Parts: sequence; C-alpha cells; structure tokens
Amino acid sequence: METAAGPALPWVPVSVGDSRLLAKAWFGDTEYKVLLSDLTNVWEEEMSRDSIQSRAQELNKRLRAPVQAFFAHLRSVAVPCLSGQSDDQSTSSYFSLEPHSSHLTVKVKSELAGVPFYWEFRCTPAPVEVVSRQLVRPLLAVTLVLQRQVGELATLLARKDAEIQDYKENGAILSRGRLQTEPFEEETYQKNFITQTLPQMGVLQDCLEFNSGLQELYVAVSTARNSEKRKRSAEHDSASTDNFSFVPERTTPDQDHSSLPKGSFIHDMRPGSNQNDLQQPLGEAQEADTEQTVPLIPAAASANRLPLRPKKKKVVGLFR
Repeated sequence: METAAGPALPWVPVSVGDSRLLAKAWFGDTEYKVLLSDLTNVWEEEMSRDSIQSRAQELNKRLRAPVQAFFAHLRSVAVPCLSGQSDDQSTSSYFSLEPHSSHLTVKVKSELAGVPFYWEFRCTPAPVEVVSRQLVRPLLAVTLVLQRQVGELATLLARKDAEIQDYKENGAILSRGRLQTEPFEEETYQKNFITQTLPQMGVLQDCLEFNSGLQELYVAVSTARNSEKRKRSAEHDSASTDNFSFVPERTTPDQDHSSLPKGSFIHDMRPGSNQNDLQQPLGEAQEADTEQTVPLIPAAASANRLPLRPKKKKVVGLFR
C-alpha cells in the first residue's frame, strides 16, 4: 500500500479471533486503509475523517468525543493486531470476524475513558486491479529477485570450490574432517531440492507465513517499482513538454515595432496565418491590432496617461 506517509508496507500474518489472515494496514492522523486476505479472497476498506466520525457516532451513541480522540484510541487498539506486532489480544480489547457473503466485517470492542467503545472494519471485495498491484505483481517481482539471488549464490559457490581446489593443489590440508564438503553442482542441487526437500516443506498447502525476510524484500521491491514508475512518468512528462511546450508569440516586450519605418514587414507566427498575412505592412498591422478588446481603464488612470497618437487617415484616391 503506497501512501504519502511513507514507503510501501508489507503483508503480515495476523490473528483475528480464531482466524489467520494476511493484513496490510496504514493509519494516518484521521484516516486509514486496510487490506485483508485469506488467500481465497481479498477485502479492503478506506476511511476518511468524516466517515470515521459518522461511524463512530453510529456505533457509540453514548460516547461524545472529538474525532481525533476516537481515532487515536482506534489506532492504539487496531495497529498492534493488524500489523502483526502482537498475537496476544489485550484483555481490554476484543476482535472478531463476521463474514457476510462476499463482505467481511472485523468487529472491535474496547474501552475509551471507562466507556465501552465499538468499531467495525466493514471490508468489501477488492477490485482485481488492487489485488494485482498490491499482491500479485510485487510477489512475482520478489520471485524474480530471489531467482537471481540464487543464481548469484550458485556462481559464488562455484568460485569458492575453485579456490579450495587451488589450495589443495598447493599442499593445503583440512585440519577438521567434519568441514569437508563436496563440490557444488547446481543442476544436481536443483534436482534434489525439488524431489527431496520440497515435499517435506509443506508449502504446497495454503500458507499464511510471511516472515520478516520476505516482508523486507517485499518492501524493497515495491519501493523500487514505485521509484521506477515515477521516473518513467517524469521522463514521459518531460518529453511531452519538449514536444508541445513551444508557443510562438507575435511580439515580445523587447521588440518595439514603433521604431521600424512605415511599410516594414512583420511576421505573424500565429497558427493559421498564411503567406499573404506575412506580407502585411506594419502600419496596417497596427491598425488591425487596435480593434482587439482591452480591459477598461479607470478615469483617474487614463487622465495620467499620455494622449494617444491620432490615427493617421488613409489617403483617398481620385476614384472611389
């Protein structure tokens, strides 16, 4: 779960009542996000300040307190349970699960200032996109990282065997026979692991164990993926800016066309201008510009301004 408050959070195994779940929870000042999974379903709930206040008043009609007090107490009770920090529930708080078809409710009962305090995490099925982003893709990335790590360890073992063999060829003798090992052969090791070790591990059944090592690797992979995503997004935005940010202007404050002789030509760089527009004399261009709408100027300000130069009348020929 990526939040503005910190890095990605890991999935942790938790005990809620008599059930074991994987949980991923984030608690802010007056908001929270919760993900729960039993490896068959994934549920989520996201609550803001107003929603928390409304539910707290709904479930605790006898209790009157600011939303900060409600939430501070809820956080102190729920975080130890949903973060896997402690499997032993306090005698002053009680958690229970109530499944409702596709929904899941986690009920909390505790005491606040000597008065019973109730809360319900009313979780709904998480969309497929959320499951993929929070669970599937990070775990696939973790498997790729572990696979590469195993490959590098196999290479290191082969180099160690070559080093030991060099010592032996130069007269080195092992002083303790129990440290004697056979040269490492990766293909043989993989075959024995799959046929002998794997059946004894029991990982083919549903397993909610997500140890600290995997949690740390999950956080590292998720953080790296988010950083790469932000980097690509920034590069894309930069490329878009390079392609579409140029907006040509007709004039700038540094360009004063009044110093040009009458009859000089100016270039109109506005989209849609044609070649005839590019050959428009400066005087006529200034006359056309005077037809643009400008903001009204207060009378006091207009009195202090210099009088506008009268428009020069065009010469009328003999034949109209």
